[in-house]
Amino acid sequence: QVQLVESGGGPVQAGDSLRLSCTASGRTFSRYAMGWFRQVSGKEREFVACINWSGVSTDYADSVKGRFTISRENAKNTVYLQMNSLQPEDTAVYYCAAAGSMTPLTWGYHTWGQGTQVTVSS
Repeated sequence: QVQLVESGGGPVQAGDSLRLSCTASGRTFSRYAMGWFRQVSGKEREFVACINWSGVSTDYADSVKGRFTISRENAKNTVYLQMNSLQPEDTAVYYCAAAGSMTPLTWGYHTWGQGTQVTVSS
């Protein structure tokens, strides 16, 4: 079973950029589709972006299209989320997750990281 560790979160100002990373243990990373989700305390976890095993196919939530980019480097067992033009409403804990196939649905993912906090101030 793969284990996931996110990094790269922190406090930023509105309009700034951040790149989140999610590194997986094990040798099966390239078999999995990967997703990024976010959650604000007291609210449901919501889909942000996902990518298929090869990196050829991606999908995004409408709220981040044109601002966020998901990518992966299978040789480094890492998936990234490049976040540009950050806004206060992007403030959340960001989680990466692994799935058998690409999906925006949280229940489709079998392994989750511990999350990394992103705080955007105006």
